[in-house]
Amino acid sequence: MAVNANELRKGTAVVYNNDVCVVLEVTHRTPGNLRAFVQAILRSIRTGKSMDVRFGSTEKVETVPLMSYKMEFSYKTGEDYVFVNPDSFEEVTVPPELVGDAKDYLVENARVTMTFVEEKAVQVEIPPSVVLTVTDAPEGLRGDSANNVQKAVTLETGLVIQAPLFIKTGEKIKVDTRTGKYMERA
Repeated sequence: MAVNANELRKGTAVVYNNDVCVVLEVTHRTPGNLRAFVQAILRSIRTGKSMDVRFGSTEKVETVPLMSYKMEFSYKTGEDYVFVNPDSFEEVTVPPELVGDAKDYLVENARVTMTFVEEKAVQVEIPPSVVLTVTDAPEGLRGDSANNVQKAVTLETGLVIQAPLFIKTGEKIKVDTRTGKYMERA
């Protein structure tokens, strides 16, 4: 199916130079006395390389259908991450580049949404918040209660975040995956 370039959105899969690519970023530009155009960053599924591409706003771009599945993180093997489809028990191994910053929030059986193009995983999306266990929380100092004082705590994934002084080792806390900030006790 072909669409105008100005209809491209982040996460869309398109055919570019006989290669299937995923749109990572899209910016619509209209310079003063020139024609409008669309600046897009595309990542090739075959090579994994990203490229900066400029399309005319009315230029036709062929899109490719995407399939999304709920998956669970199973384990890490070497550098790669292994996810399992809880319905079919099919395993999918994903390179660390595809997981990106989501690695800081992945624990065993963590649910994610994985997007596929032509049977190849192209995107791993984590929920907006996750519950993680605190593995190291230093004691707050007496008298450190001025107003909303925070301390660095280490979570089970190795991520270090700022949390209130009352959080102790072994507690479960809710973390916002978009900002990496403490939300509340779980």
